Amino acid sequence: METIVLVIHMFIALALIGVILLQPSTDGGGLTASSSSMSGFMTPRGSANLLTRTTIILALGFMMTSLALVALSGLHKQNRSILDQISSEPAVAETPAVPVKSDVKPAPVKPNVPSVPVEN
Repeated sequence: METIVLVIHMFIALALIGVILLQPSTDGGGLTASSSSMSGFMTPRGSANLLTRTTIILALGFMMTSLALVALSGLHKQNRSILDQISSEPAVAETPAVPVKSDVKPAPVKPNVPSVPVEN
């Protein structure tokens, strides 16, 4: 279910980006700037109203899918606190660490001599 809502969310986000880029700027330019006739459905003002309404609808859909994703992510929440994990695990008796003596001697440390002859 969460994957379906996430895919819908991504499609709405991409559509919202496209609709925002199609809207004319304040100086009359934008990607929709064209010389069309003033009669008909897609006049510059009519297209601006259509794009504004589409932006509002897509923005509402984006917010709704965002809230749905938050709600769905909280459904399968697990304890993530370290304190909760410690209290739920049974206590295990630990044996104290005993130092072990060995007859192995550490390797002698070589003096810090360069491996390549250096001129003085």
